[in-house]
Amino acid sequence: MTESNSPLIIANCSGFLGDRFSAAKEMVEGGPIDVLTGDYLAELTMALLFRMKMKSPDRGYAVPFLKQMEAVMGPCLDKGIKVVANAGGLNPLGLAAALEEMAGELGLHPRVAAVTGDDLLARMPELQDRGEAFVHLDSGEPLADAQGAPITANAYLGGWGITRALDQGADIVVGGRIADAALVSGPCAWKFNWQPDDWDCLAGAYAAGHIIECGTQATGGNYSFMDEIPSFKNMGFPIAEISSDGSFTITKHPGTGGIVSRGTVTAQLLYEIRSPAYKTPDVTVHFDTLELEESAGNRVRVTNVRGSAPPDTAKVCINTLHGHKNTMTVVLTGLDIEKKAAVVEETLFDLLGGKEQFAETDVQLIRSDKENPDHNDLAFAHLRISVMDPDAKKAGKFFSAKVVELALSSIPGFTLTGPPSQGTPAIRHWPALVRADKLIHYVHMDGQVAEVGPPRVSDTGPAPEFSPGHPLERGFEGEDTRRVPLGRLFATRSGDKGGNANLGVWAKDRDAYAFLTGYLSTGRLKQLLPDMAPFDIRRYDLPNLMAVNFYIKGVLGHGVAASMRSDPQAKTLGEYLRAKIIEVPVSIL
Repeated sequence: MTESNSPLIIANCSGFLGDRFSAAKEMVEGGPIDVLTGDYLAELTMALLFRMKMKSPDRGYAVPFLKQMEAVMGPCLDKGIKVVANAGGLNPLGLAAALEEMAGELGLHPRVAAVTGDDLLARMPELQDRGEAFVHLDSGEPLADAQGAPITANAYLGGWGITRALDQGADIVVGGRIADAALVSGPCAWKFNWQPDDWDCLAGAYAAGHIIECGTQATGGNYSFMDEIPSFKNMGFPIAEISSDGSFTITKHPGTGGIVSRGTVTAQLLYEIRSPAYKTPDVTVHFDTLELEESAGNRVRVTNVRGSAPPDTAKVCINTLHGHKNTMTVVLTGLDIEKKAAVVEETLFDLLGGKEQFAETDVQLIRSDKENPDHNDLAFAHLRISVMDPDAKKAGKFFSAKVVELALSSIPGFTLTGPPSQGTPAIRHWPALVRADKLIHYVHMDGQVAEVGPPRVSDTGPAPEFSPGHPLERGFEGEDTRRVPLGRLFATRSGDKGGNANLGVWAKDRDAYAFLTGYLSTGRLKQLLPDMAPFDIRRYDLPNLMAVNFYIKGVLGHGVAASMRSDPQAKTLGEYLRAKIIEVPVSIL
């Protein structure tokens, strides 16, 4: 498409597979937009779609998207709105065919394109023979040593396949494991005729895509300072108005709930990142360079996003069938909680033949009981007992039935939070890398297939150095202090990155940020959150956002579907930190 000076208005209607169904129609009808995007995939979702495809080989894609399009396909064609989504999951061609069939039934004639090339499962033996070891990014193990064979293997594709499809006249573009933010960069490169080495422009688009990819998390959802949200009803989904230089404004449709503020945008920028150098398939985005400016009317302007060359490797989301896992929770009540927990654990594993019967075990005592309780439930503590093993029967009813057998022969007040179960498959997330030059995007449209190879760029030389600025230095020695919850001053946003978690913390003003950077070291974080102490934690500073980000390695075990934690996606980690009581200078309260 010929470059235009008018902004490209891109609206998001989905942040995950089960997001609000009506959002697509709301975004199309709520105001002017040029592109409707939807992010339907997560690391766990690929495993869920695999199970769906095993039952119905013609499925394996996000069915809600297909049903959403039934309501908005006609209006999108009438208004010239392009639709771009990664809803194809494990079967983009199947979704494209289903869309065309549905369009025919509606009397519509959209040009539908499918982008493939991300699914590497069939290519794994060939790629391994050519030297791709698919080493686990955290454990360092090669895939050949993994327990269980891969069931899915999808590389994260960039936006150039989308760009080619739109260049060829596509009205709807669906793909598989296209990187979430590439759903925004692809249309921008099409609209503004960007080239593969327009790093700053691409960085802006990817930053915008990262902000809007999780739907209403950018407009007040999961936001720490709840009192700032005017209404949680009918939360507006986010919109990015992107200019030809990569700068953009985040907003939402008028008359919708939620809010777009510097705070909500900051919170989403901190979501599921590691270092400020955010690596994507098309560009490295330097989150510590961008600048935010809030204005009236739910608008935040983002400028000065700097970019540099992407890595020469692409991330691959591999899922292996690691085994089977099961959890039973025993309710412990009243006095002698720790003694009761010890009795249950000892007698249960004696019945089971010892912990060594299982590949992995995990026992957690959760002390939610209160002294001198005034309600029955306030006398409860919980003993979560989890097992994992390649043998589904052993981790299934064999385990849970033995827990039930304790009911009349164990501690006083023995009861469970739920009945015995067969457990669930333990799908291990295996993050790895593949050389980017091994990946090709295939654009399928009108019965033709076009190949989009790795972008060719000129030798860029060493990565440029940026100056993101430095924290405000201010001493607080000798000042009066007060004990308050950390969350009265600081907001957080946390999430999962495979078996790891990120925890972003940010301040509202420079004085509070000066205190935060001096106070919240990795050592202090481990003191405040003792259950995080065993893990390797790295801290990264983002002075431009008045934020710090902690990356906690290994806390989620083998990933969401194989984690033993009660919160396998680390969604609650930030609010856990905000509940901790700390000493703060009175001057910053």
